[in-house]
Amino acid sequence: MSVTAALGFLASAVSAGIKESGDPDLALVVNRGPSRAAAGVFTSNRVQAAPVRWSRRTLAGGRITAVVLNSGGANACTGPAGAADAQVMAEHTARAVDTGPDEIAVCSTGLIGVRLPMDRVNAGITAAADRLSPEGGEDAAVAIKTTDSVHKTAVARGDGWTVGGMAKGAGMLAPGLATMLVVLTTDADVSADLLDTALREAVRTTFDRVDSDGCMSTNDTVLLLASGASGIAPSAAELTAAVHAVCQDLARQLVADAEGASKEIEVTVIGAASEADAVEVGRSVARNNLLKCALHGEDPNWGRVLSAIGTTSAVFDPDRLDVAINGVWVCRDGAGGEARDKVDLSDRRIGITVDLRSGDSCAVIWTNDLTAEYVHENSAYSS
Repeated sequence: MSVTAALGFLASAVSAGIKESGDPDLALVVNRGPSRAAAGVFTSNRVQAAPVRWSRRTLAGGRITAVVLNSGGANACTGPAGAADAQVMAEHTARAVDTGPDEIAVCSTGLIGVRLPMDRVNAGITAAADRLSPEGGEDAAVAIKTTDSVHKTAVARGDGWTVGGMAKGAGMLAPGLATMLVVLTTDADVSADLLDTALREAVRTTFDRVDSDGCMSTNDTVLLLASGASGIAPSAAELTAAVHAVCQDLARQLVADAEGASKEIEVTVIGAASEADAVEVGRSVARNNLLKCALHGEDPNWGRVLSAIGTTSAVFDPDRLDVAINGVWVCRDGAGGEARDKVDLSDRRIGITVDLRSGDSCAVIWTNDLTAEYVHENSAYSS
């Protein structure tokens, strides 16, 4: 049930006509309480879409009653008119669900630089409000897809309470955040401050560790809403663990559905002097296009891994680097290790382990291979 797995939440979706295809393109998620606590994190791109700017301001109060989301248009780089459109979306949603616009978050995804057809958007909001249901979570997840081939949902359950979520994202997947819209919900009875802490910790090691193509979006938004409907107040550790589980599940789904991908690649860096070093090395390996092409061709070219490591400022001795691909240590002490032909790359999932042998810190980055399908999808049409 996605975002409606937790008690106190309703959702819906409609085909508002924003997409020329006629596919579902507008969704609502509504928190019926009794609590309306909320937290969020957004793209670190300095160019930010109007909905991101609106939702940042709204979240300053730590309270959200509803989220309106559309696909088919990003409402990014649309100037003052686009900012006004985001406000109108919030105001129209507020009237439809009987609250104030300062309790509405707005999320948009699609082509940058094009204004939304606001007459269709507003009519869609009205129609979606009439269809709100505790069973509407899956429909909402479908409506926020753009180049996604599948919709993405996840649920984690505590002792009498639940965290649910939905996500969209298949391209422009790079950290801070990866290109995504994510709505998470819980019926735990927790404060906005606790939600903020749990969400930031979970995102730091999940969505911020997805690095598909090195491209950062203008619209990334991850929201966490709490209804308190279960009446149960889990500990901070319990809440963070459940939110992390849902975020990690969704993050892996994002990588699995990356545009044109035929391989899902997990880069694990161990033996780092610091977590920052581990993340930097993992990102450098994940972004190496030569390596991504090699892995697409099922070539365990570990030399490209070492080349990527060498571009970082991490602490390491080049003559002490070890690299394993799918469990085979093909590089030992910065030179050849076990035979490359022992590496089986026929499966979709590939694991690369880098041991810097410089400390006790570690990190995991998720990426995918580079394929002709990715080039086609991002050249044949706008997305």
